[in-house]
Amino acid sequence: MWDVVLRESGKKSWVVFESGTCVLLREPEVDLVQQATRLLAEWGPVHVGTPAGDFNVLRTDAPGWLVTSHHPAIFNYVAPEDVEAGAGDLLIGLSGRNFRDADAHRLRVVRVHDGRAAS
Repeated sequence: MWDVVLRESGKKSWVVFESGTCVLLREPEVDLVQQATRLLAEWGPVHVGTPAGDFNVLRTDAPGWLVTSHHPAIFNYVAPEDVEAGAGDLLIGLSGRNFRDADAHRLRVVRVHDGRAAS
């Protein structure tokens, strides 16, 4: 799914975590997993009532939504099956935010895309 969602990313590198959190690495370091894990550990945990609890819901060309966070490189994909039919942006956003929080605590990487290899 991330290939479809990020097809416009070109030469950017990204790392996806178990619950669907993606960290887009605009300035990739040598170890992409270590860099993404460090960013998610610092910026991923949710703290309600602070910017760390904020989100926006964006539509995608793929079925589902992207949920942004307070860090411009960290976002989640929420699939239609992750929420009830007809769910509004609030429920979709809360779902994505919960996925981000779970990933920030577990830090289990499931996919790495090294955009530098496309050069």
